[in-house]
Amino acid sequence: MTAEPGLKPRPLDPARLSVLSLPMHDPRVRPLLDELAVEYDTRYGDLFGRTAAADELNRYPAAEFEEPHGALLVVQEDGESIAGGAFRRYDDATAELKRIWTHSAHRRRGLARLVLAELEALAAARGYTRLYLTTGPRQPEAKHLYLTTGYHAQFDLEADPETIGSLAFTKELPTVPRDAWAN
Repeated sequence: MTAEPGLKPRPLDPARLSVLSLPMHDPRVRPLLDELAVEYDTRYGDLFGRTAAADELNRYPAAEFEEPHGALLVVQEDGESIAGGAFRRYDDATAELKRIWTHSAHRRRGLARLVLAELEALAAARGYTRLYLTTGPRQPEAKHLYLTTGYHAQFDLEADPETIGSLAFTKELPTVPRDAWAN
């Protein structure tokens, strides 16, 4: 699945990938949410407490990630859920990205960038013109991903992330003509 230490990760083969739009309760979403909870507890348990991951993952009702205002996407490779992400309505013009995740056995393969691109395109097609997201101060790889994919930090990049708390980012989306929504 994942590369041995010192070896390059296996490149993505688009023919083996599928992007699915799923409801939160779909069993194909569960592996990502379960691993996300472990990751949150590992990184933030000493900061926010051991129930913080469950609290965060249950903060928003599942309906907020459904059409017409939200979405949850899962990337599968050969039928296995390996990455995903979601958005919900933040305000009339802004979608808030949530749950961007790549399974630990599939990192460093470009999946997070793929998930972002899919979510951005879908949000634009749904009429959003702006994206907003937050990531935690102990996720430097997420901070790097967002900065290198056109997101603008809404915090002082020179400050110690631990003193900031949630790291907020925004990105303007291209306007999609209304007649393109039907495609």
